[in-house]
Amino acid sequence: MGGWGSGRGQSGRDTTSDYRALDVRRLQRDGLLTPGRSFGWNWTRDGETVASIQVRAETDRIILNYRHKSGGSDWQPMDYPVRLAWTDCTLGGRRAWLLCPARGCGRRVALLYIGGSGIFACRHCYKLAYASQRETGDDRAARRADRIRDRLGWEAGILNGEGDKPKGMHWRTFNRLHAEHNDFVNASLAGMMRKFGRLGVGLDDLLDDR
Repeated sequence: MGGWGSGRGQSGRDTTSDYRALDVRRLQRDGLLTPGRSFGWNWTRDGETVASIQVRAETDRIILNYRHKSGGSDWQPMDYPVRLAWTDCTLGGRRAWLLCPARGCGRRVALLYIGGSGIFACRHCYKLAYASQRETGDDRAARRADRIRDRLGWEAGILNGEGDKPKGMHWRTFNRLHAEHNDFVNASLAGMMRKFGRLGVGLDDLLDDR
């Protein structure tokens, strides 16, 4: 199994981040679910389009049209509907959902993924794990530290230096985020030291290779 850009990690199980996804939240936010609307949906990498499909919106469904190639086989045209479901939001308005078109499924989901079958289906049908499920403790701590770095406008990566307080941010907020950032950094570095220690690599070796 595997779709456009798919791959497997050490666990042997693909994750949602390995697959191209169709996000109904984006479609609704961009006003693309109006019946009669036709548009292209593209996936990009480094600013270049690497895959695309054509979509046509109809009443309570969208029609997907694209070509799929598996292994050494010829390109096959794909053209099929994906039904939509709508739920009321607490503060008004409605939220759109995709109903998984895989045979025997029909789950109501926000995201569909394309895999080796050439059909967009939900993560349950493709048995995909979330990328976060593969994270170690130090990976998770580094990701949380990076989330704070992004909020502070600092360069991503816990091995990079710290920046200044963002303009307009209260010192109390900055000090709290700074302390949380340092806690996550320390937790991540401690995990890295244990990991590289088992491999006979010291943290100083890692830092010298930056």
